[in-house]
Amino acid sequence: MLKRLLPLAICLASTTVYALDQGEYRLNGFGTVGFTHLGGEDEGRSYGVSGQTTDAWRGDQLSKFGGQFSYGLTDTLGVTVQATAKPLQDEWKANIEWAYLSWQATDALMLRAGRLRTPVYMYSESIDVGFSYPWLRLPDEVYSQVQLSNYEGVDANYSLPLSFGSLSFQVAGGQAKNRDYFAYDELYDIDYDKVFGANVSLASNDFGTLRVGYVEADITTDINGSVVGVVPPGVGVSQQQSLLNLKKNKGKFTSIGYQYDDGSWLSANEWTRRSVEGDGMESIDAFYLMGGRRFGEFLAHVTYAQLDDNGGRQTSWTYGLNYNIAPTVVLKGEYKRVDTSGGYDGVFVRGAQELYQNTVSERTNGAFGVPARNYDGDIVSVGVDFVF
Repeated sequence: MLKRLLPLAICLASTTVYALDQGEYRLNGFGTVGFTHLGGEDEGRSYGVSGQTTDAWRGDQLSKFGGQFSYGLTDTLGVTVQATAKPLQDEWKANIEWAYLSWQATDALMLRAGRLRTPVYMYSESIDVGFSYPWLRLPDEVYSQVQLSNYEGVDANYSLPLSFGSLSFQVAGGQAKNRDYFAYDELYDIDYDKVFGANVSLASNDFGTLRVGYVEADITTDINGSVVGVVPPGVGVSQQQSLLNLKKNKGKFTSIGYQYDDGSWLSANEWTRRSVEGDGMESIDAFYLMGGRRFGEFLAHVTYAQLDDNGGRQTSWTYGLNYNIAPTVVLKGEYKRVDTSGGYDGVFVRGAQELYQNTVSERTNGAFGVPARNYDGDIVSVGVDFVF
């Protein structure tokens, strides 16, 4: 039953395969109510793409709600709007994730214009629909890499039927201005110009789906923080420190993903590489490997994930157990063990002062500042995903 419902869940937040007839409409909703807790790290340390996983049980890392409305203006022209409500740091925020016009040019080709999902990851189209994937929280090592979820522009989607499945192509372009970017426990403004993305997916009837994607953009942002000096003669003096300054620097992101689900066994795997020209860093590589098995209404799964960044590494093991309360409601529980090495913070959150002290220590061979350290933690998450 769950396997048959997954295409419905993905359809709630993905490209409409065929246009609605004139006057026809579709209204759907989805959401997650979840709680998560970080143990094993220092008191006050946080974790996650927006730093909402802490040593207190919190629901604002995982919980989110959304709705999607589609309407057929003609037999080939339609409009789709998707809205979500989810936390950003410590406040809930309403978002218009999708707002676009679509034209079904042929049975195989659809063109769209407006606000669209950025085709970055394998689960980008359904990233807010937790029902569409086995985890309660997507693997942080991969899904923390790019924080941009939508853009304003156009895309073209072409699907080619094959005797053993289908081959799909997507090409996208546009821009994303004044977006929020979380770094060093603060929010900053970031602009993405000349966004371009392309991906191809080969879906077979018996052997799963393979997806290869590429996205690039010109990035502009100024990330800075107020820090207290630790080197003479500025010891104890508060100063503004630039942490990262980009002026239309080219950012590139490549991904390869594979999914398989025969109703009993399932697997999801994804490898990514991110690079930003002029940021003084090497490419960042990340991947995860997941395998699972269904036993009636239960699904047990295990995931290994790894993030490599300039000599540092984060690794994690995630063990999950899901239970289908109803055909459209899934109860999920997960335990994740996270470790870093090489003096790397990984997806753990460092503030500007801590980063500054670690950098000073490295540049002065430990004479000043504080040496960078490793982090580890145990993350427990429990929640419910639903669609309607």
